[in-house]
Amino acid sequence: MEIRMDGRVVWVTGGSSGLGRAMVRRFAEAGATVVWNHWGDPMGEAEQARWFEAHGYPTYYREADVTDPTAVEAFVQEVVRRYGTVHVLVNNAGIRADAVTWKMRLEDWHRVLEVNLTGAFLCSRAVIPLMRAQKWGRIIHISSINALRGKFGQGNYAASKAGLIGFAKALAREVAAFGITVNVVAPGMVMTPLTQTLPEPVIEEARREAILGFFPEPDDVAAAVLFLASDWARCITGEVLRVDSGQCL
Repeated sequence: MEIRMDGRVVWVTGGSSGLGRAMVRRFAEAGATVVWNHWGDPMGEAEQARWFEAHGYPTYYREADVTDPTAVEAFVQEVVRRYGTVHVLVNNAGIRADAVTWKMRLEDWHRVLEVNLTGAFLCSRAVIPLMRAQKWGRIIHISSINALRGKFGQGNYAASKAGLIGFAKALAREVAAFGITVNVVAPGMVMTPLTQTLPEPVIEEARREAILGFFPEPDDVAAAVLFLASDWARCITGEVLRVDSGQCL
């Protein structure tokens, strides 16, 4: 089954590195016009831009903070000016600031929820009018298996990622009448720049949990996102798709 996205405009937040980089490239290879933003990653931006230039795929990118409503609206307005609309939104931007609850700083609690959850709200709110007008849209949140089971030292992260699931289910009901689906992809341990900062015992524990014997690659997650964004997934909404090599069974 080949999935093509020709004629679709796809926005991936946090698209300069890690899972976002893989998603951006997978959509571009499938024929989509891909737009993406990042925050504070000039090296990742430069590498991603070189990849697009080398392959000749259309793209637009900008440094834009997903927690800033003005920046989000400005990004969407520029995308509409260039390409007319947004068909698919992938809310991928995310951060961690791990600590046990009794040692967690309030600013770390707030910042993780702002980026991971409020950012998804702001970006979704910005594109829904476009999707409603065209009677078609896909919104996909990137959560985590730790939203489903919790994780020691990640109270803020788990809360933010669990919030994405609740948000997706509510939003799916709100926009179904307009031909818009809303789903969640929940990766397990994937070796990205973000997860490589985890302590080695945490990574080894995850390796033991992965019953398939290996971790997913970023492109495995990107493939799941591509499927949910396609017409093949037209009857799927409000769902959580784990991509975790069986970690969360």
